[in-house]
Amino acid sequence: MPNPENLIRPKPGEVRNPKGKPPGTKNRSTILKKWIEIATKLKNPITGKDEFGTVEDKVTLALIERALKGDVQAIKEINDTLYGKLTEKSEVNTTGDIIIKLIKGGSSK
Repeated sequence: MPNPENLIRPKPGEVRNPKGKPPGTKNRSTILKKWIEIATKLKNPITGKDEFGTVEDKVTLALIERALKGDVQAIKEINDTLYGKLTEKSEVNTTGDIIIKLIKGGSSK
């Protein structure tokens, strides 16, 4: 059962969690974005040449390199990113027929 005290909005200046996260604390997503955008030297797995790019580019190229070596999970991740994940929807109608539909990207298009 919810605490009735929590259902009432705090008054201006009222602090209900004084030991909570300090204001201005960066969350994990903000920190990750900072580091993933840093320029770095990388080796292009397709051309084999040294290039410059971001850490994000380096991670993406590592995924492509795994896919080129036949890693099925890496191939699936790339396909899901490019074309959307397939979801399976099963229906049973009144006659007992089972209908299975593969839906791209979780929509019913």
